[in-house]
Amino acid sequence: MTSDADKALDKAVEVLRLDRQLCFALYSAANRVTRLYRPLLDALGLTYPQYLAMLVLWEHSPRTVGEMGQALDLESSTLTPLLKRLEGAGLIVRSRDPDDERRVIISLTDAGDAMREQALEVAERFFCKLDTPLPELVDLRERLKRLAV
Repeated sequence: MTSDADKALDKAVEVLRLDRQLCFALYSAANRVTRLYRPLLDALGLTYPQYLAMLVLWEHSPRTVGEMGQALDLESSTLTPLLKRLEGAGLIVRSRDPDDERRVIISLTDAGDAMREQALEVAERFFCKLDTPLPELVDLRERLKRLAV
């Protein structure tokens, strides 16, 4: 006969199983996405975080560091080194806002803007690597966006 303590332990073990954790499923999926993107982005000379920053700028450039941080959910202390590397690669230019010296404005260079065409291929090739129908991926994205709010 099983004691109440044994039942409680069995329940705790079941609740704490790794494959039952939402956090681990999200973590594993994020790692897989990053691994799938890596060879595609290597061809562009970008890391995944740099790619995300470029996506923000391809939507609208120029932007302030604050606007980029808000879009990417990153602190400026994390974003600044990433932007320095993009500037070193000749893809962006950072400049002080003449109206407010505290603000840094990020603009695409011609090379950064031209990279947008190559990035279209990255997106297409990435979705080909996934074995999931596009409507399911769109639904998943929307559900994750709601979760992230």
